[in-house]
Amino acid sequence: MEILVRNLLRYRALMMVALAAWLAAGTYFLLRLDIEAYPDPTPPLVEFITQNPSWSAEEMEQQVTVPVETALFGIPHLAYIRSISLFGLSDVKLYFNYGSDYFRDRQEAFDRLQGLTLPDNLSPQWSPWSPVGEIYRYALEGPGYSLNELTSTQDWFVRRQLKQVPGIIDVTTFGGTVRQYQAEIDPRKLLQFQVPLSQVINAIASSNENVGGNYLTLGSQSVNVRGLGLLRNLDQMQKVLVAEHSGVPVYLGDLAEVHEGFQPPLGRVGVDKNPNEVEGIVLLQRGEPSLPALRALRQKIATLNNGLLPRGMKIRTLYDRTDLINVTTHTVEHLVLMGLVFVTALLLVTLGDRHMALVTATTIPFALLFAFALMVLTGNSANLISIGAIDFGILVDTAVVILESTHRRLHEAPPSAHRLDVIAQATAESARPVLFSTFVILVAFIPLFTMRGVPGKIFSPMSITYGFALTGALLFGLFFAPVLASFHRKKVTRGPGDTVLMRWMRRGYSRMLSLILTRPQVVLASAGVLLGITVILLPSLGGEFMPKLEEGNLWIRATLPQDVSFEYGEKIADQIRAILMTFPEVTHVVSQEGRPNDGTDVTTFNNLEFYVPLKPEGQWPHEVNKSALIHQMNERLSQIPGVAFNFSQNIEDNVEEAMSGVKGENSLKLFGNDIQVLTAKAQEIRDIMSQVRGVTDLAVLPELGQPDLVIRIRRRACARYGLMASDVNAVVQAAIGGQAATQILEGDRRFDFVVRFLPQFRQDPEAIRRILLIAGDGAHVPLGQVADVGLREGAFMIYRENGQRYIPIKFSIRGRDLTDTMNDLQQRLSKVHLPQGYHYEWAGEYQSLKQEQHRLAIIVPISLLAIFALLYTLFNSWRQAMIVMATLPFGAIGGVLSLLLTGTPFSVSAAVGFTSALGVGTLGGCVFLSGIRQAIKSGGAHSEAIAQGAVSEMRPILMACLAAGLGLLPAAVSNGIGAQAQQPLARVVVGAMITTTLAIFFLIPVLVQLLGESPAPNEDYS
Repeated sequence: MEILVRNLLRYRALMMVALAAWLAAGTYFLLRLDIEAYPDPTPPLVEFITQNPSWSAEEMEQQVTVPVETALFGIPHLAYIRSISLFGLSDVKLYFNYGSDYFRDRQEAFDRLQGLTLPDNLSPQWSPWSPVGEIYRYALEGPGYSLNELTSTQDWFVRRQLKQVPGIIDVTTFGGTVRQYQAEIDPRKLLQFQVPLSQVINAIASSNENVGGNYLTLGSQSVNVRGLGLLRNLDQMQKVLVAEHSGVPVYLGDLAEVHEGFQPPLGRVGVDKNPNEVEGIVLLQRGEPSLPALRALRQKIATLNNGLLPRGMKIRTLYDRTDLINVTTHTVEHLVLMGLVFVTALLLVTLGDRHMALVTATTIPFALLFAFALMVLTGNSANLISIGAIDFGILVDTAVVILESTHRRLHEAPPSAHRLDVIAQATAESARPVLFSTFVILVAFIPLFTMRGVPGKIFSPMSITYGFALTGALLFGLFFAPVLASFHRKKVTRGPGDTVLMRWMRRGYSRMLSLILTRPQVVLASAGVLLGITVILLPSLGGEFMPKLEEGNLWIRATLPQDVSFEYGEKIADQIRAILMTFPEVTHVVSQEGRPNDGTDVTTFNNLEFYVPLKPEGQWPHEVNKSALIHQMNERLSQIPGVAFNFSQNIEDNVEEAMSGVKGENSLKLFGNDIQVLTAKAQEIRDIMSQVRGVTDLAVLPELGQPDLVIRIRRRACARYGLMASDVNAVVQAAIGGQAATQILEGDRRFDFVVRFLPQFRQDPEAIRRILLIAGDGAHVPLGQVADVGLREGAFMIYRENGQRYIPIKFSIRGRDLTDTMNDLQQRLSKVHLPQGYHYEWAGEYQSLKQEQHRLAIIVPISLLAIFALLYTLFNSWRQAMIVMATLPFGAIGGVLSLLLTGTPFSVSAAVGFTSALGVGTLGGCVFLSGIRQAIKSGGAHSEAIAQGAVSEMRPILMACLAAGLGLLPAAVSNGIGAQAQQPLARVVVGAMITTTLAIFFLIPVLVQLLGESPAPNEDYS
């Protein structure tokens, strides 16, 4: 190693060129690095939607959902299937194991459905929706244009244009009205002209087509023959021939009012004071980088706004993921800069050498640039957690060990020694502990590298970035730090090279060592008491799965009674939107009622959702924070009777729904077969849960209570009149619901031409009973004579998971930590008696937290055993390895106290912080103990040698451990948007580094004095 370093120092100019190339390449790749606000924590998810507006929830379940589930069971790597069936819609989601190939899984699902035949020629449609794929929302506005015209432009022009943007997989239209040509039949005219309804439908279909007549040869030309019969306008539609009586034609206009209308809406969007807007939701392809797609998307929208759209139409942005990415990126940049400043300041006050301190601090940007380059080359993206949670103090440890050794050797070397020779020798001596320390840190990160599921998806980018950055720091420390240090021309003086602060600290530490080495029992007893207190305090920490990533918005869900009408939902949405707009912290409000026409949001009119972007908190009143704002909003909104509210955030809401299958933060799933029993037991459980402190937004997602107008055919009565059941059903479908007889083509646009009765003949059960059917002998038979027409209660929404029905009870937890609340809930629910075959499961954050705690309980001891084995390899002594291991639990003391003092619950993020502290503590203990062993080997009285070695190693340990804490101090105290996810991690590391340093300084000397054996004469300490 010494020969290699000498050669590097000999060709310093060439090394500086290589360093400049490193900097240039890192900057180049940094500009091309994909940056996301938050990693996608969901597994590969494939969704199929089937729509049939004629069927109830039970029929959709029996005839669509169950066959689709059956066809899809058994796909390789399939974890579970969840489905929801409601009126007119079946939604089936397939969740695959983490790590499986999404595109292969999707193709396998497509192949399975190819052989599936569903009634009425229904075909499941693949949904491209992704929980974090909604990257942009906009409103298409145009004063003077009707909703039909706006929706038509959105569906047939804007949507097609935006789907051409690279990375964009689909654009969903929400709100507006879909143009439909309608022939509203007067049933009295049908009787007058003796025309059955089926004849009207057939006539329309037969009057709307073009044909080809091959070609003719006219002289030297070939002429194509075309028969043009497509309907082009309302006048032609009215002139469709339906029948002929005694030479007199009967046209469609004689039987019906033919006009342009719109299909019954499934949803509506309101923006601020405008109650009805056309919204577009842009979806990103899974795995595609968002920033390049968003840049191209904004360019496309600017082009559309500047002349491609019809005059007066404009696309107005409602939500742009770029804003969140920019804010979180700014937060990370601020934290990185502050961490760099703190670490540099520490190096200056401990080394007292500006050149050496700056070279050491330079490790951070070069290590990060190296990591960014590898991330781009390996196709990995960066996000807030993967960059912001990196401890810069750990990155500088390699350079700290090498340069501190170089700094000390330069001060201790005789004046005749050649400067480059001293640097080469110091670097070579430090190489082995540097390599070993990096390996120890990587082993300490085993729990981080082996995370699976949601934590793995969230922290995997961080572990990759950490690994790349540590590699870059190691290369920089070994190859470039000595070269940069060699340019230091300041004349050094003999001695340790301490600053005033370090001399003062050495004197104080030396006096304290003399005291504690004479009273080791006091030190051990104090350490034991502190550990005992920490163990006692652990349960009071509470727990949560992950801290919330602040997105700067609110996503508010309002749940109305399941049987509300579309018009009533409109009224409530307008009322809620008006209330939310009165809050000065709100920028604007977007409301969504029901679902889009493509069915990608599985809900109905009783579900209202509100996107509420907020101003920066710096513009809020001083006494208001987000929790207080939610409380104020909830108080105002709770005055609306019969509405249950849930508060979340945009991305967070989508992820929670995708993970649990329920529109809510947490849920209890009660499984069983009988809907009546499920409903009764769910209400009993809900009443118990409502008594638990911390449980809010509690609601049973109902499966019953949907009123159905049932037309039950009496077959014997039909037989008397020569009517088949299909004859009755055909009239019911066409006359009441409407039947699309054909499609009208307008250029490349297509619109249904629907036939149904005038409203007054289908507006209530009595009017429907009076609908006349034409019997086999031509007689007119009222529908009420051959069928029972009446209201009954049916299923509203049927939830299934892995082929079994369940009913969900959604809830949120506010004002109390997750673990305590869930323990209380489980204790109270243990008294609920469930029938045979019924059980409940928890879904959401609590389930994920328990899974991760179970995994950590296995993997952490394994990583500790690996560290112990490495320590034995280093020291060749079980006792010395145990001495270092004995100091590691004391890092937990500071971490636990830090969480308690800041009121931060234990979470997966905090667990990652303890893992980081474990690596730094092991590194510090190894270096410190190695110095003491070296002093013992040099001779002298045992206690004096211990004290001498401890004092000499004080500075590198202080630099390494405190740098790790200071590097994350800005993240520990930051409240900016995006800092919440890494805050528990940072607070744990900051607190743990304080107690770890103290444990190394005071516990290791005592343990060496009590347990340490004499070193072998030929033992190598380098």
